Amino acid sequence: MDKYPKVYSPYTRFTDGPKRNKLDWKSWTSPEIEVLADLPWDWTEKVDGTNIRVGWDGHTVAFGGRTDNAQIPATLFKRLQLLFPEELFEQVFKDKEVTLYGEGYGPKIQAVGAQYRDDQDFALFDVKIGRTWLRPEDVWQVAADMGIAMVPAFAQVTLYDAIEAVSEGLPSRYCNFKNPDQQFFAEGMVGRAPHGLLDRNGNRIMVKVKHVDFYES
Repeated sequence: MDKYPKVYSPYTRFTDGPKRNKLDWKSWTSPEIEVLADLPWDWTEKVDGTNIRVGWDGHTVAFGGRTDNAQIPATLFKRLQLLFPEELFEQVFKDKEVTLYGEGYGPKIQAVGAQYRDDQDFALFDVKIGRTWLRPEDVWQVAADMGIAMVPAFAQVTLYDAIEAVSEGLPSRYCNFKNPDQQFFAEGMVGRAPHGLLDRNGNRIMVKVKHVDFYES
């Protein structure tokens, strides 16, 4: 299974001085992000959990974390086994090679895990079939076909709009799922450039906008 590509902030960080590791609002991470900043991107909530990969090679199901050596919590691993039997992959994907990318989240996963729900679960955020990344609407269709949860999605807005929303404190969509009367801020948003645009190296153009980065900067 391929590892999920690293997603960067839209701005670089200071490397020394009193602002070390803080965002430099005048320095974009890449020229592609700067050029596309005024266009509508596809956005999902950044869930504070642990990265999970679910692979299907046409015959067997495999589970992995962000890296090959990452340990998956035992309770979450049992949940993944229930969610992803081989028969389900055979039904949905036949013999195609597929990797599902999602977030394992819930109690005892990160400090805020218990805010999301009362048990550990998996939420899908991306799908790769062979060498092809699916469009956001097709990822939603996979989630529906497999009967699994998706990370919350937001309306298409510009990068500037997303930055403003997150920096001001964006209520997590999970507030309404668990405690409608108790709100907490989303960790942030993850954006995919419109129409799956790629950079010069053939990589998808993506950004993450984290509340803590803008609060601290």
